[in-house]
Amino acid sequence: MIALGGKVAVVTGGGRGIGAATARLLATAGADVVIGYRARAAEAEAVAAECRTAGVRATTFAADLGARGAADALMAHAVAAMGGVDLVVANAGCWPTEAVPLAEMSDARWEETQAQNWSATFHLARAAARTVRDHGRLVFVSSTAGQRGEAFHADYAAAKGAMIS
Repeated sequence: MIALGGKVAVVTGGGRGIGAATARLLATAGADVVIGYRARAAEAEAVAAECRTAGVRATTFAADLGARGAADALMAHAVAAMGGVDLVVANAGCWPTEAVPLAEMSDARWEETQAQNWSATFHLARAAARTVRDHGRLVFVSSTAGQRGEAFHADYAAAKGAMIS
């Protein structure tokens, strides 16, 4: 096990799935954890409570990272609550549940997916680069859809870096 005592980690999309597992692992390793989430407050708080059982500090922060300024607010919260940031795990993203052929995709769906998966990552990376302490780390979590795409999800695959054919 790695030892992260005295370190502070911010995990976006930390209320469930890979983000929640990451937050728990970091807490087990001794890091204080800030869990960023967009809409699932109860799930994020439950993960924070689990992290606290490891003897670390844990807090949550609601932010729509696709919106300008939200990532800066998340990082400011982390600094105010924890005194600084050493590690940022950019895990948040969206997967539209409806399968839609590219020819039928609305502009609104395209723009929302790009905001949540592309712009949010940029906003968070920029805010983290301005905030993370010396020798800190930024970790970016992606999807296999960015490597090979997914049928009827051209918006998601493009946001994760795949070519649209």
